[in-house]
Amino acid sequence: MNAPAAVVVQDTRNWLERAVIGLNLCPFAKAVLVKDQIHFAVSEASDPHALLGDLSTELDALVALDPSVRETTLLMAPGCLAEFIDFNEFLGQAGRMLRKRGLEGVIQLASFHPDYQFADAQAGDVANCTNRSPYPTLHLLRESSIARAVEAFAQPEAIYEANIATLQKLGPGGWAALGVGPST
Repeated sequence: MNAPAAVVVQDTRNWLERAVIGLNLCPFAKAVLVKDQIHFAVSEASDPHALLGDLSTELDALVALDPSVRETTLLMAPGCLAEFIDFNEFLGQAGRMLRKRGLEGVIQLASFHPDYQFADAQAGDVANCTNRSPYPTLHLLRESSIARAVEAFAQPEAIYEANIATLQKLGPGGWAALGVGPST
């Protein structure tokens, strides 16, 4: 791990507050942050196998707790999967783990990476920033929480389009000015 766990958590918290909540990229994030229902977990893994073990541990912990205590988990892997292509391949392994453990439909994984790139986008497209985080990050979300949030939101399908418009207006320079990368 290049950065101490406390630095990784603070960098991720800054990204969450400044970008995800500050730009309203996820209208559901602020409530769980304010209620202190987000668990920030830093993996010390240096290879995908070890990260799968940490993912398993975090899945068990999330499922074992009541949502009022822990709604969601951000698992950051600062020492692993630095290349986006490797991270993307790992997501397949993570998805298989969910299915094998009977958690498909219970937990959903969202993915964030410093070099995130949508399949249909160029590397420099600012729209990729919707999924760019300071470190490779797996977001473990309860499906029941997603369903409640989407039900309460008038047009959940409009979130993606609004995010793209926000980022295009902000531009690469505006994104950089947010200071949401790793601090080390």
